[in-house]
Amino acid sequence: MKKKGMRDLFKWAAPHIHLVLVVLFISIINPTLYSFVPQFIRYVVDFILKGSSEGSTTLPSFLIEFYKIFENQLTQILIVGITLVLYQAFRGLLMFMNGYFRGKVAENIAYDMRTKLFSHIQNLSYSYHNNVDTGDLIQRCTSDVETVKSFLSAQLPQLMFIIASIVSGAFQLYLINSKLMFVSIIVMPITLTASIIYFSYTKKKFEEIEEVEASMTSVLQENINGVRVVKAFANEPYEIEKFHKESYKFKRESQKLNNLIALYWGSSDFITVLQYVITLGVAITIVQSGAISEGDVIAALMYIGMLVWPVRGLGRIIGDFGKATVASSRIQEILDLEDDYVNDGHLTPEIKGNIEFKNVSFKFNDTNQEVLKDITFKIKAGETVAIVGKTGSGKSTVVNLLVRMLEVSNGNIFIDGVDIKDIKKSWIRENIGIILQDPFLYATTIYENIKIGLDDVNEEEVYEAAKIAAIHDDIMQFEEGYNTLVGEKGVTLSGGQKQRIAIARMLLLNKPVIIFDDSLSAVDTSTDLAIRRALGNNSLNLTSIIITHRITTAKEADKIIVLEDGVVAAVGTHDELSKQEGLYKQLWDIQGALEEEFLEFIKGEATHE
Repeated sequence: MKKKGMRDLFKWAAPHIHLVLVVLFISIINPTLYSFVPQFIRYVVDFILKGSSEGSTTLPSFLIEFYKIFENQLTQILIVGITLVLYQAFRGLLMFMNGYFRGKVAENIAYDMRTKLFSHIQNLSYSYHNNVDTGDLIQRCTSDVETVKSFLSAQLPQLMFIIASIVSGAFQLYLINSKLMFVSIIVMPITLTASIIYFSYTKKKFEEIEEVEASMTSVLQENINGVRVVKAFANEPYEIEKFHKESYKFKRESQKLNNLIALYWGSSDFITVLQYVITLGVAITIVQSGAISEGDVIAALMYIGMLVWPVRGLGRIIGDFGKATVASSRIQEILDLEDDYVNDGHLTPEIKGNIEFKNVSFKFNDTNQEVLKDITFKIKAGETVAIVGKTGSGKSTVVNLLVRMLEVSNGNIFIDGVDIKDIKKSWIRENIGIILQDPFLYATTIYENIKIGLDDVNEEEVYEAAKIAAIHDDIMQFEEGYNTLVGEKGVTLSGGQKQRIAIARMLLLNKPVIIFDDSLSAVDTSTDLAIRRALGNNSLNLTSIIITHRITTAKEADKIIVLEDGVVAAVGTHDELSKQEGLYKQLWDIQGALEEEFLEFIKGEATHE
């Protein structure tokens, strides 16, 4: 076992070391106290029933003197019995305290792990979250945490319990007869060797099982999230078969481990029983020679149980140790990932919305191909700017660079004259809002989704934001209105309704810059125009950046930036670009038929007014 793996495991117990030490102390003292229990029985058999004055006992001398006060044999036995009951009651109290503190240690450790993991995952980079296996990540935050918690709070104290049982039992047995003690522990090297072999194999097997289980969990998670797509394509048989394969792999690997566990426990039980038989045979021989008494034999058999039975539990604890180190290493892999805020700025300037890209280039770490090449453009505060281009031209990358989800490879980005590298990431994201094409909604009411936890927002402000986003009328048509539950991820709403709720939510946050990352794609042209008109008339004086494939959306912008193959192909207004040969004109010619619908809508609005 690598030292790092052990360090990763035991570091979680460090903040609660005082409680851990209490648990370990009780785990040691309890079997030590139990080692005196056979002495009570031994005293009754040899000193009371047989009336022997020879031999010795490890019971405290004051207790022996107390028993001698009572001359009646039956009374002495009764007093010894009462003493033993009180003694065991005290041990029971210690066991209760041990369970209580073990539970406290377990939950404290689990709380620390979950909190630290969740906080760290929240602060990991955009690139990491784009590539992470969600099922594997969930498993690390749940079952791996439980594995580490269980070992530190249960198996570790149990290990101390076993060691204390062996040491105290062997010592008491040695005082009775050294030969009997050595015969009793002769099986230990065999058991320990078997445990070490078992540990080395199970550690490797646990790693394999963790990977297979993570793969199975990922399939399950993907299927649940995409159940509507599965049903739409009647793809249930394929998904069932895919899960069946992953589940079978998990079953097969688990069965291999279960076979080994069965072999280990079966053989260890056989060895333990065999050890009992051998020790009992030796004990009978020694009794016949007169070296020990009948009371000694009874006590010796109880001590043998303290030696041979706990040793067989070492395999389970060692196996759990292997599993816990694997789990802690998997957790540490997440915590070792670099925090997104390690390379952060320190400034918090007032952000009005003046944005400048100056010779900006970008490429991902796993490729040499640049996504953006020498990008340069300016956006004035209060402007509405559209960014258009073919799929893969780098439109969303521009947005992610602006809010520092990604970092520029070359060049500079300025917000109101300040390089974004010098501005705190959290400050940038507080002032620049992004509305995604497929926004995330919480499984709560529409009202709470728009309000999104803002305590200082009243109903009128929520309604006004919804009106600007052209979703208020839709909401009022629902039976429960704003109290309508949207379901997990907003499953009960249409794509356009979810987008408009996300727009209302962003407006309520009152950010000076809002980016629409193709977030008007699911609404019709008329609603699109209504939203943009409301935003234009809004007193917030927003700087709006609209990423879109819809030219009728882009044409109303103050400025249009055309991206093609990662470079700025053109910048201008719709009237200018629609007359220039290039990508924008090609897109406009293709989508020009929509202009008629657009004009009809304008005419209808004018007539209505």
